[in-house]
Amino acid sequence: MNVLFIGAPGSGKGTQSRELIEKFGFLQLSTGDLLRGAIKNKTELGLKAQGFMDAGKLVPDELMLGLVSDYLTTNKGKSIIFDGYPRTVVQAQSLGQLLESQGSKIDKVFYFKINPQILIDRLTGRRTCANCGEIYHIRTKPSSKGDKCEKCGGDLVHRKDDHADVISERLKQFEDNTGPTIEFYSKAGNMVNVDGDQAPEKVFNEIKKTLAL
Repeated sequence: MNVLFIGAPGSGKGTQSRELIEKFGFLQLSTGDLLRGAIKNKTELGLKAQGFMDAGKLVPDELMLGLVSDYLTTNKGKSIIFDGYPRTVVQAQSLGQLLESQGSKIDKVFYFKINPQILIDRLTGRRTCANCGEIYHIRTKPSSKGDKCEKCGGDLVHRKDDHADVISERLKQFEDNTGPTIEFYSKAGNMVNVDGDQAPEKVFNEIKKTLAL
C-alpha cells in the first residue's frame, strides 16, 4: 500500500507517519534521506547529485526519480508513506508513471488542512530532538526531561525554520509550490481531506478507518 501525505509544515504529517510506522510497519520515503545516503555511499546517482549540489544547483527531477525508483525496487511489496515528495505536478506525474511500470500506484492521498493560527502556534512551540528527531511541544507535549529527549537524551532544539519570522514565508512557499499538486490529486479522485485542527489521535483514527487498517 502506498499513501501520500500532503500538508503545510506543522500540519501533523510527521506525527501520523510515525504512528503508521510504529503500529503497522509502514516505511517512510524521504528524498532527503535517499539523497544523503546515495552521496555517502558514493553510488552513481549519488555522485551525480553531489556534482549538482557542489555547483550550487538543484538536483534534477529525473535524478531524484532514479533514487526513488531504486528505493521502491528494494522495498517492493512493502507499505510506503510518501511525505514531501512529490511536490510538483511534474513530479507527481513522473511518480505515477514509475509506480504504474512497477504494477503499483498511490492508493490514497491525505491532504492535511489546518487553521493557519493553530499551525503557527504548533511550529513556534515545537522542539525537535537533534539526535533522533522526536518532536515535542512546550505546551501540549513537553518532555519530562526538560530540554532533553525522553527517548534518547538528545538536546531539544527550536529549529530556525520554526521561528515566527520565517513561518509565513514557509506557508507561502507551500501554497505556491504544492497548491497545483493538491489540485492534481484532487482531480484524480483518491484524495481525502484531513482536519489537522483535531487532536492527533482523532486524525490517526480517521486515517486507519480510511485505509481499513
